[in-house]
Amino acid sequence: MLNKIKSKTLEAAPILTIIQSMPLLLPIAKMTTTDKLRAMEDLWSSLTSEDAAFPLPSWHKFALQETEKRIESGEETFIDWEVAKKSLRRRAK
Repeated sequence: MLNKIKSKTLEAAPILTIIQSMPLLLPIAKMTTTDKLRAMEDLWSSLTSEDAAFPLPSWHKFALQETEKRIESGEETFIDWEVAKKSLRRRAK
């Protein structure tokens, strides 16, 4: 009887639910850099498609509002990402 119940439960459960409950082990040490980046991009896409699941903390919302105010007033500026990386690398030396 228990096997019948388990079988019916699994049949009725969406396949996604079953897969999500299974641990996923990636052979990270054996993956190429390209494969690692692709996995990160896939994870990020999945996380960002579920905005409602991760509500914005109040401190983060406040920080974003403050940054927006500084941008509008001209106190905050943007620089090219390549320039920023070079600057950070110089500071780290």
